[in-house]
Amino acid sequence: MQTIALHTRLKAGCEEEYERVHQVIPPDLDKALREAGVHDWRIWRDGQDLFHLVTVEDYRAMRRALADHPANVTWQATVGPLHDVPDDYSGEDDGIRFVWGLPPG
Repeated sequence: MQTIALHTRLKAGCEEEYERVHQVIPPDLDKALREAGVHDWRIWRDGQDLFHLVTVEDYRAMRRALADHPANVTWQATVGPLHDVPDDYSGEDDGIRFVWGLPPG
C-alpha cells in the first residue's frame, strides 16, 4: 500500500468549476479507480493550488490502468481543461517526495 501526495494547479478562474464537477464523481470513474487499486483519494484546494493525498495499492500501476480507461478519458476531458497542465498519464512519476512524518507514539 502506498500513500502518494500530488500537487496540481488550476487555471485562474476555474476554481468554482473544479469544485462543482467534483461534487459528484461519476459511478464508472469511482469503479475504475477502485479496480485500479485506489482505496482513498482526497483533494484540498488553496486558491489555484490543489493538493491530493492518494492511498493506492501501486501508484504507477494505477496510472497505467487508468491511462486509456474510458471512464478516466472522459473525466480527464472534463477536468483537464481546468488545470494549468492537464495530466496525460505519461511518465513514471511518484508524486511529491516524502520528507518527514511524525513517528508513531
